[in-house]
Amino acid sequence: MNALAEYYADADFEILAFPSNQFELQEPGVTGEEIMNGIRHVRPGGGFEPLFTIFQKTGVNGAKENGLYTFLKGACDYTFTEFWPGLFYDPIKVGDLQWNFEKILIGKDGKPYTRYHPSVILANSFKDDIDYLLNM
Repeated sequence: MNALAEYYADADFEILAFPSNQFELQEPGVTGEEIMNGIRHVRPGGGFEPLFTIFQKTGVNGAKENGLYTFLKGACDYTFTEFWPGLFYDPIKVGDLQWNFEKILIGKDGKPYTRYHPSVILANSFKDDIDYLLNM
């Protein structure tokens, strides 16, 4: 995501990250500082500093789902067709985010444009869609 943030630094483009602990409990940090220390020193580590906004930890699925994610998931096709083990929320529903690093691209109009499977990670994988939305 840092590569995209650098590439689009002068564009009307923003990356927003919402940590969640609902996937194999991989985000145990509670405070913003604990989460940032995990990013800097564990994953990805090596003193990594994100060039994008990271919000407080939130629920993206289930009974404690943040309303933003209810809206986003309702507007996009889902990226998984079966559930994986290691999900820590209830109830589980079709269309839920099923792993960390799913990404949702939103247009300038505030409408979700598309949702990417968590395996889509290379900056070039997003550029055509981002460029399209920036030029609308």
